[in-house]
Amino acid sequence: MIRWRKGTVEGIRREWPGAVELTVSIGGDGTCRALAYPALVGRPETGDTVLLNTTALAMGLGTGGYAMVVAIPDRLPPDPSGPGHLVKARYTPLQATVLGADEQDSPHHELLRDADTVDGMPVVVADLHSALPPILAALLAERPSARVVYVMPDGGALPSWFSMSIARLKDAGALAATVTVGQAFGGDLETVTVHTGLLAARLVLGADVAVLAQGPGNLGTGTRWGFSGVTAGEAVNAASVLGGRPVGSLRVSEGDKRERHIGVSHHSLTAYGRVALAAADIAVPELGGEFGARVAAAASSLGERHRLVPVPVGGLRDVLDAAEKEWGVRFSTMGRRLDEDLAYFLTAAVAGRHTASLLG
Repeated sequence: MIRWRKGTVEGIRREWPGAVELTVSIGGDGTCRALAYPALVGRPETGDTVLLNTTALAMGLGTGGYAMVVAIPDRLPPDPSGPGHLVKARYTPLQATVLGADEQDSPHHELLRDADTVDGMPVVVADLHSALPPILAALLAERPSARVVYVMPDGGALPSWFSMSIARLKDAGALAATVTVGQAFGGDLETVTVHTGLLAARLVLGADVAVLAQGPGNLGTGTRWGFSGVTAGEAVNAASVLGGRPVGSLRVSEGDKRERHIGVSHHSLTAYGRVALAAADIAVPELGGEFGARVAAAASSLGERHRLVPVPVGGLRDVLDAAEKEWGVRFSTMGRRLDEDLAYFLTAAVAGRHTASLLG
């Protein structure tokens, strides 16, 4: 199940908050990129021997294209100190103890203990992590003072540190904070469930809007139900039961080579059409032309349960280009850039544009 290797750190390539990217030599396997999370394993230095998990690298997985540093056996990090009884990545060799915002030792426990509403806060729900930057770009273009918190469930990457986008969006001031929920960890706040994650975003972090999408590394099997984004429907339910205003961002593609994702992806149709039991605003892009008609026709099947909101896309390409340049965030989904799958990014952006209209 795990492909183990021992390597030597040749150098540090780059780093961002929570992560260090390395060049590592692995004997007869040559050199490769490796990723270490210093909070878990300590900070690697040139010349260190490192124990690696190279399974995803050997499989050629796109978002798993790193050897992962499991330990620096000759220089272990100090023992953790401080409060925190929430265990994440539970019962794996790398289980980590964190302070949960909702646990008894937290200064926020009293606030969250009986909390039951997010007071109408819009909650934008999306399938893929790559939807986060375009949602923010369109939302902040119309409501630049909005305080937006990202709530990251555990469908994709578990460490939020894996996402360079999160780090750059926070540095740019586009994202106020991150809450990691379930088995995910590394956010500004940690919580046990999506429900307490949304409550913490609103009540502790003062969010005007929450965006909820899995971290990098979406998992799909080509089956109706076997994909990690099915939790988007569950997120709509959580936002609704807490008195929020769920906004569904459709996954739309014109550039994907897989038929099941062309137009409105079957992921969106299943998550919103079958899993979500509560009503959401579904932002439908007015793309125009034959492809736009295809998207509108597919989205119409969601109208029995949800409120379909047509949203114009005029001016959004300029908004996306400006945000990418200003924030230093690479807009990319499944390896496709803006010009290669513009419909995907415009569709995420209209969810942000519609959400902006909900703010007073």
